[in-house]
Amino acid sequence: MRAEKSSGNVFADLDLPHSEQELLKTKLTLQIYRLIKGRNLTQAAASKILGIKQPHVSLLMRNRSGNFSVERLMDFLTALGQDVEISVRPARKDKHHGEVSVIA
Repeated sequence: MRAEKSSGNVFADLDLPHSEQELLKTKLTLQIYRLIKGRNLTQAAASKILGIKQPHVSLLMRNRSGNFSVERLMDFLTALGQDVEISVRPARKDKHHGEVSVIA
């Protein structure tokens, strides 16, 4: 069996398009999931808070964020009472390009 070390982004490792954006969406969706679970919200209650239909909450709870933009996911977090902060700074010198991270 052959194994390769991960880059830390499974989407990039699989050579999928928009890998940084997909990783960011996954991290934001995980935060939404944690907030909904942590508050013991039903999907119906969460749908009212987020302003979306219950089946869409179900998709989010199963980490299916594909239909939502990063901006929309950030809107969901603010609707759940979270502050979302975007910080821009120079990339580390050992990196060829910058990266996007979520700190929660």
